[in-house]
Amino acid sequence: MKKGDEIELEITGYAFEGKGIAKILKDPPANSSDEKKFVIFVDKTYPGDIVLAKIFKVKKSYAEAFVKTIIKPSEFRTVAKCEHFGVCGGCKAQDLIYEHQAKFKEEQVKDIFERLGGLKDFEFLPIIKSEKIFYYRNKLEFSFADKRWLTEKEISSMQEINDRNFALGFHIPGQYDKVVNINECLLQSEISNSILNFTRKYFKEKSTSIYSTKIHEGFLRNLIIKQSHHTNDLMVNLVVSEENENIFKDYTEKLLKEISSITTIVFNINKKKSSVSTGDYEIIYYGNGFIIDKIGKSKFRISSNSFFQTNTLQAQKLYEVALNFAQFNGDEIVYDLYSGAGTIPIYISEKVKQIFGFESVPSAIDDAKINCELNSINNFNPFLADLNKSFIPIVEQNNLPKPKVIITDPPRSGMNPKTINDIIKLNPGKIVYISCNPATQARDIKLLNESGYKLIKIQPVDMFPHTFHIENVALLEK
Repeated sequence: MKKGDEIELEITGYAFEGKGIAKILKDPPANSSDEKKFVIFVDKTYPGDIVLAKIFKVKKSYAEAFVKTIIKPSEFRTVAKCEHFGVCGGCKAQDLIYEHQAKFKEEQVKDIFERLGGLKDFEFLPIIKSEKIFYYRNKLEFSFADKRWLTEKEISSMQEINDRNFALGFHIPGQYDKVVNINECLLQSEISNSILNFTRKYFKEKSTSIYSTKIHEGFLRNLIIKQSHHTNDLMVNLVVSEENENIFKDYTEKLLKEISSITTIVFNINKKKSSVSTGDYEIIYYGNGFIIDKIGKSKFRISSNSFFQTNTLQAQKLYEVALNFAQFNGDEIVYDLYSGAGTIPIYISEKVKQIFGFESVPSAIDDAKINCELNSINNFNPFLADLNKSFIPIVEQNNLPKPKVIITDPPRSGMNPKTINDIIKLNPGKIVYISCNPATQARDIKLLNESGYKLIKIQPVDMFPHTFHIENVALLEK
């Protein structure tokens, strides 16, 4: 087999990050009777598909291919609702029936822990599916670009395209200088689509410049919309490269006239050369500069740059799993690592004696303190800590009591080995590990397992329907 070969394949499995798996017989050596299977990963396919695929990468034990033709579609397929499906790269599994999306995610988590992680003898609880599979996000971030992604229809028309130099939408996967214009995204709300389309039309008509990361010039960078699920709060955050009072004033007036339900408008001034959406400072132009949302009965203030779980309704289910795993009796000292704006500590606060949070982002610490005041919480203390280094010096400097339980919710890259060593030194009776990446979670748990911690059970929670992302909660005991 070589690059460029075309081959008919039956897809029989599903790999992490959404690639179908086909297996073909590999020729055994002449002196062997062993039959070995050669694995081919085929993008954008599902079990049950029969496809004509073209090989684009060949390795010793596997190959990768893309679909040229679907000869016979899987019974698990459905028709995607979004007009941008297959182009924007967001909802990569929207053409897969949701029940099967959840089933495949569940199987992938189990496979990662048992086969890749080498972990066994633990309870595996079935995935908690999302009640809402559309309009479930409380935040969407759009990008401006001076190169619009052209559709196949536009390219084949052979006609002059006048608006190819202005786009507001999502980056094309692997094409970071091009953005597809999004008219309607089915993941947030209809009102967010109205804000998106008004903003594009407003700035396009005024021929406002778009920031280029190549020449480091231009004004418009990002549009971020945040919306509360439990209150009527709605934030528009426009990220730009510099202050412009005339634009700020006119855009605010026109936007509010068009969409009066907006409760706050913020302009983030981002002077960085890289394509990040967090500003160096912000100007609150209308309203109070934040929204309020709830998880359970707890309220949280969400500012323009603060992190909050993107699926509010599923976040409560995720935290409830963590709470059930911990089985608090009320006298525990708890450490919460990567504590962010304090959502988990505040959610569990009435069930424990004292919580100490460790977080590396100063603005998140500020948000956590404000959220404590909002909820009248007095048993949570957040500390600024670089969790890529040892945090035990902070524990010792502040003479903090040792934890009975540690809750950890790291980024996708998982925990730093120094953080894992600190947990082992602190010797808690229980560890509740929440992760958005089961692969790095299993890697970290294997290290903890080798140091005397047993994996008791895991519970996947689907926070992001139509994507490959999956949250997973694990309980370890000494």
